[in-house]
Amino acid sequence: MHFLNFWLDPLYLGWLAHGFLITLILSACVSLSSTLFGFGLAMAQIAQSRPITAAAKVYVLVFRNSPLLVQLLFWYFGAATLLPHTWMAWLNAPHVLSAGPFALRWPSFELFAGWLGLSCYSTAFIAEEFRAGIRGVGTAQYQAGAALGMTRFATLRHVVLPQAVRIATPPLAGQYMNIVKNSSLTMAIGVAELSYMSRQVDTESFRTFQAFGTATVLYIGTIALIEMALVIWQHTGVRAWQRGRA
Repeated sequence: MHFLNFWLDPLYLGWLAHGFLITLILSACVSLSSTLFGFGLAMAQIAQSRPITAAAKVYVLVFRNSPLLVQLLFWYFGAATLLPHTWMAWLNAPHVLSAGPFALRWPSFELFAGWLGLSCYSTAFIAEEFRAGIRGVGTAQYQAGAALGMTRFATLRHVVLPQAVRIATPPLAGQYMNIVKNSSLTMAIGVAELSYMSRQVDTESFRTFQAFGTATVLYIGTIALIEMALVIWQHTGVRAWQRGRA
């Protein structure tokens, strides 16, 4: 009972659970969008069209070399001023899509801006991981595909990309871990994620160690699950590759 009194009341634990859920949802959405756009950006960087390649390199240069916090503030404060007032009113108004017992609520503008800012930032890093994986495939693989009469697109699809994805997977997992950790910066624009709720609990209860200690454990646990998934994927992937060579 003394331990329960020392820790946090159920009300505050509920706040932290809500913030943790927002962190997981935001991180998952950012990871998905960044992977899709990052792959497309990596393909643009190796395209045969110079304007497309130049535009992709400029994107990577801009978003990799500017602070994430500044980007988040830009999307929340700067970009919002460029939108018509009717658009901002619609974005800030509550919208609910109901389907029987289920209800899907439109996210707040803070959450939308956080997703957009994190996605644009993470896309540049994930694109570089994909590009590094593609560059890690030897030129002999391209030559082998050409010798078999395969087009450049077919060689990329069936020969190069499967190997590139396997090479890029470990650093990609590191980027997904960074997304989880970087999501804490969205508290600066009012997203009620785990760090934000930890500060709220600290302000209300004056239990700083308990509030931020719980948040730290949740962050570490999430990162550990990503690392565990990477280890399992590598183990099963190596075994499948060995069976394919047998």
